Order: sequence, then structure tokens, then C-alpha cells
Amino acid sequence: MHPRISVIIPSFKPDKYIDKCLASLAVQSLSKEMFEVIVILNGCEEPWKTDLSQLLESLRIEYDMRGILLHSDWGNVSNARNMGLAQAKGKYICFIDDDDYVSPTFLEKLLDKADRDTVSLCHPVSFRNEDNSILPYCIEDEYTRRKPYGHQPFYKAKKFFQGPCMKLIHKDIIGDRLFDTRFRNGEDSIFMFLISDRIRWVDFTDENAIYYRRIRPQSAQSAMHHNHKARFKAAFDKMRMFTKYYFSAPLHYNLWFYTTRMLACINTIIKR
Repeated sequence: MHPRISVIIPSFKPDKYIDKCLASLAVQSLSKEMFEVIVILNGCEEPWKTDLSQLLESLRIEYDMRGILLHSDWGNVSNARNMGLAQAKGKYICFIDDDDYVSPTFLEKLLDKADRDTVSLCHPVSFRNEDNSILPYCIEDEYTRRKPYGHQPFYKAKKFFQGPCMKLIHKDIIGDRLFDTRFRNGEDSIFMFLISDRIRWVDFTDENAIYYRRIRPQSAQSAMHHNHKARFKAAFDKMRMFTKYYFSAPLHYNLWFYTTRMLACINTIIKR
């Protein structure tokens, strides 16, 4: 029997954070036969490959969790996610970053709210790596503001579509579209805009279905935030791709969503 959900986790030289990430999936309230976990080790090999193989095997023995390990010599997160999509057998796709983790009801509650044209959204929480303290988070603010309205047009929760995590996406929405491996920054929001032509609705889980996002000073996101040249280039690249996709099928893409994406990029360019 094929699983209902494929969880895709790209990983580059994983630290011990991935242990907590995978352990949080091993104790999900959703039945184990309902989901598979696909880890893609990209751009590195040993000792990480052996360590991950052993970790996945131990979780299979102790928790009966389906774990698949893929490997690529190319250190490219978009390529890793594309490899995961090619391997995925589930009807729904869930992306998780290897240094983040989720609450026990995360997958079950997301599955309850998702369907072929509805992307389900969880409760996102951001925390500081050094002391686990909870941080202000604009996507959590969006969750708090929009959740009371329930099932609603997807563009109402636009901040959730900055990247592929914190949600459950039907595979038919993705289709044969892939992450663009040419981009090192901004590829997440480019992909989410690309597939937005097949998203009609969003719905929200309860507060207990949580995606915990780890904030680390040394992370790639933090490094780019302080690299103005890279940040500006990523913004221009996103504007170019949003425009390309929108005008390739203006009757299918949402004009308001396109406009908000462009305005967000312009804000990135002008702020110092």
C-alpha cells in the first residue's frame, strides 16, 4: 500500500539537529503506514551517509518508520528536493528542513485539512537555537490572523508561500514542475509561485500541529540577510521569474498574489 504522505528532507552535512527532526516524525500520531520519510543527502558523503543510514534503520526498528536515504554529490537544495519528488509515492508532499522539527500531531492534522486544491497550513513557531527561546515570527502572526476565517482563498495567507515548508501539498498541484536548480537564493518562493496556478484554497490546522523553525546565526538565511549584494540579486531574480510565470498564463495565476510577490521583492531592494 502506498503512503498518503511523502515527507521530503534535504540535508547538507547534517548536524545533530537532524536527529531531533527525524525523531519528531517517528512519534507522529498518524499511522506509520500512512507516510514515508525521504532524506536526501546532497553535496557530501561520509561520515554523514553512514550516520543517517544507521539513524533511519534504528527508527525503523524502534518505531516502524519508513525511511529512505538518497544521495547526490551535487550540493544543491533544489536538486535534492527534486530528487525527493521523483522518489515520492505519497499523494501529498510535505517539505521539512533538517534542522527543524514538528509536533506529534503535525502530519495527522495537516492531512485532515488538505485536498486536491486546498493546501493545509500548520501553526509555525520560530525559536532561537542557542536557548530555545520563542522568537517573533511574521508567519505565525499570519496564522493567528487568518486561522479564524477557516477555509479561504490561498492568497489571503500569502506569507506562508515564501517557501515550501509548514504545509501539505497535493501532488497533483505540483505535477511535473520542479525547483529551479539555477538559483541558490530565492528558489523556494519561485517554486511556490510556479505551482500557485493550481492552488485555490488554504485551510488551517489547530494550534497543536506545530512546525518549529530553528533560527541559527550561522544559517544560510542569516548569511544572505547580511549580504546585501546577494539579497538584491535574489530579489531581482524572483521578480524576473514571477513575471515570466505570470505572463505565460495570466488567466491561471492570481494577479493579486503576483502583485504582492513583486512588492515584497521591491521592499527587499529598497530597504537597507
